[in-house]
Amino acid sequence: MRGYRFSKFIPKKAQNESVFDNLLNIFLQLVSITGGEASEALNWLTNLDKEHNISGENYGIGDFIDELKEKGYLSENNQKGNFEVTDKTGQQIRKSALEEIFGKLKKTGKGQHKTNYSGTSDEAGTDRRPFEFGDTIQQIAMTDSIRNAQINHGAGDFMLTEDDLEVVETEYKTQTSTVLMIDISHSMILYGEDRITPAKKVAMALAELVTTKYPKDTLDIIVFGNDAWQIKVKDLPYLQVGPYHTNTIAGLELAMDILRRRKNANKQIFMITDGKPTCMKVGIKYYKNAFGLDPKILTKTLNLATQCRRLHIPVTTFMIASDPYLKEFVQEFTKANNGNAYYSNLKGLGHLIFEDYKNNRRKKY
Repeated sequence: MRGYRFSKFIPKKAQNESVFDNLLNIFLQLVSITGGEASEALNWLTNLDKEHNISGENYGIGDFIDELKEKGYLSENNQKGNFEVTDKTGQQIRKSALEEIFGKLKKTGKGQHKTNYSGTSDEAGTDRRPFEFGDTIQQIAMTDSIRNAQINHGAGDFMLTEDDLEVVETEYKTQTSTVLMIDISHSMILYGEDRITPAKKVAMALAELVTTKYPKDTLDIIVFGNDAWQIKVKDLPYLQVGPYHTNTIAGLELAMDILRRRKNANKQIFMITDGKPTCMKVGIKYYKNAFGLDPKILTKTLNLATQCRRLHIPVTTFMIASDPYLKEFVQEFTKANNGNAYYSNLKGLGHLIFEDYKNNRRKKY
């Protein structure tokens, strides 16, 4: 009698993936986790190699370090004897994050945000309308136009007039200015859960997405703790949390200030957070209260949400925690702004941001 025999599944390595490529993928993840500390990442990699035999007999960690330096991923400080990551390393981390979260995308030179409005585009819609002066020949729906001519003039002596022509409506594509706010308060690493690494991985993927697929869009990145400040894309892989409270007010004020200077009509704010607002600046001092929802802080935050709504700036909040106080705050904040809110685990965060980024399609006049 023929049967089935089950054994432990051992996946085969990718045919084109060398030992270097395999070690590089792990090294890039470790560099991001350690906040750009190359020596610490290499130390972790060495320990992982001892436990899991990632390298081979003919290729060790020493060979990997030499190849990292040869290929421009690593530089060595001769005075201090420390290793430092290069700009190429940061670029590769962002590219890897993009492929992991959004999949591989090809670069395009046109704005790709669809709207519900008609306009000039290379993507045909489903609606038809009569021909108008200025329409191009490429927009004419020839099959529908010929059918109209046969109905209007008969099939005997074929004649096609301007009144018979129908035009395919195309979807107007807009440019968008986005500010991404990332919470770097201490709670992002509390309770044994690393929330900052997935959050910044999504931020890196979004930054790479805008660069490759939406090159005419703008993306600014803000981090907020006790204060808020803008960071560059190249600093994202090495972002770390601090002993901070959550000053959502400072983050929103800075985001609004940045978007005021952007000329694109479509503007939006994405906020990744795991905590309710617990801090605000009053003069030169910080007003802090981490217990529940403080009325003073909440009122100021909701006022800013309302201001964003009046300026036609939707705020999409991505929750990566399930604190009941947080949910209560988010419900009030979303109502005041008329924006969106998503409660997501860390694995689903990237998909939600990508979908919301694509679907925010409003044209303003």
